[in-house]
Amino acid sequence: MTVVAIHLGEDRNPVLWEVESVRAVAGKGLEGDRHYRERAKPGQALTLVEEENVRDVGLPAGGTRRQLTTRGVRLNDLVGKRFRVGEVECFGVELCEPCLHLQQMTRPGIIEELVHRAGINADILTDGTISVGDVVEPLD
Repeated sequence: MTVVAIHLGEDRNPVLWEVESVRAVAGKGLEGDRHYRERAKPGQALTLVEEENVRDVGLPAGGTRRQLTTRGVRLNDLVGKRFRVGEVECFGVELCEPCLHLQQMTRPGIIEELVHRAGINADILTDGTISVGDVVEPLD
């Protein structure tokens, strides 16, 4: 149950880049990422996806445009629950369903392939650093 990749991006730029670690700020998001806001709306601070699902649909790492890619954890089970990523406490808000934008950036049919498997949206509850290799563990 670990983080295997971290991808960040800028507003209006389709290119994401991979980093080894990133600073998470409670209520705001990941520093340097397109979703970072002074007051992030619930569920918009952090996105996570399972590596197994990304691989099953033939996308490359970062291909789903989620910030954290994990291995060995059923993310859907974290919706409505508190969990920790490394030293950062989070709360799973909702499923992060695939959208038309993702399909336009990848290929036709990806929406159907990833329904209920495209990851989750979460809130960041405590400040800290998230790094590749960090453990993802439920707290509730």
